[in-house]
Amino acid sequence: MKLPNKLYNYRESIISKFPIILNALAQEKKLTLYELYINVINKFQDMTEFLDTVECLYTLGKIEYSYESRSVFNVI
Repeated sequence: MKLPNKLYNYRESIISKFPIILNALAQEKKLTLYELYINVINKFQDMTEFLDTVECLYTLGKIEYSYESRSVFNVI
């Protein structure tokens, strides 16, 4: 997980990717993880960076995951 520090500046960190995920979820109310990844694939270096970003947003309480519909959505 890349967090801002001596080795990685803000733009290289996953924190700079938070708005990408949140904006994608703002446009579409609910998306599966696969659909979300397809929508933002060109903004991430690889799947690991994408998953780290989603995991951090979930941990911070900014997004939620519905086990019933298997989708991710914004917490408002």
